[in-house]
Amino acid sequence: MTKYTAVLAGLVLVAGLGLTGWYVLTQGSGDRFAHCRQSQVSGGAGSIGGPFTLTDQKGNTVTQADVITGPTLLYFGYTFCPDVCPLDNARNAEATDILEERGIGVTPVFISVDPARDTPDVLQSYTENLHPRMIGLTGSEDQIRAATEAYKAYFRIQPASDEFYLVDHSTFTYLVLPEVGFVEFFRREATADEMADRIACFVDAA
Repeated sequence: MTKYTAVLAGLVLVAGLGLTGWYVLTQGSGDRFAHCRQSQVSGGAGSIGGPFTLTDQKGNTVTQADVITGPTLLYFGYTFCPDVCPLDNARNAEATDILEERGIGVTPVFISVDPARDTPDVLQSYTENLHPRMIGLTGSEDQIRAATEAYKAYFRIQPASDEFYLVDHSTFTYLVLPEVGFVEFFRREATADEMADRIACFVDAA
C-alpha cells in the first residue's frame, strides 16, 4: 500500500466513523426529535421540566396537566419588567399566530417570578393585551420556586425600599409537549418565524 493510498484509506475510515457517530447520536439514538433540535441541554431534555401547581389569571389552582394540553411555550418573567419580558412575550405570541395560520395550535404561557405584585387580576390584564390564548400563572413563593427549579430557570428579586423593584431572571422560552415534556428551548435571538419553523418540526415528529 503506497503512502498516498494509506492516507486516503485513513481519511475514508475517519469519515465513515464520523458518519456512524452522527447516525448513532441522531437517528440511532431513538430520539425522534433529533433532526429538530438546535440546542443542547446538559443532562438531556429529560432533565428539564416537571410537575407544578400554580394559580392562573382567573384565580384557579392548576397543575401542569391543566396547562400543558397541547404544544406549549413557557416563559418565566414578570409584568413590571421594563423591556425584555414584553418583547419576548410579544414574539412568542407572534409565533403562536404564525403557527395557527399553518393549522398548529400552540398555547403561550407566562409564569410570573414576582408573586407579590403579579396577582391573578394583574396577570389577566397583561396576558389579554398580548394574546387571547395566553395563560398567566402565579403562586406562592414556594410554588414559583419549585416551577423555576424544575425548568432550571433563574430569578432573583433585587432588594428595594419601595414597590418599584426589579427582578433578574433568565429569558429562555421552553417548548413543552403533552405526554412528552420539555423538548427544546429558544433564546431571545430567535425570531418568531424561526421559532414557528422549529416548533412545527417538533409537532410533526411527535
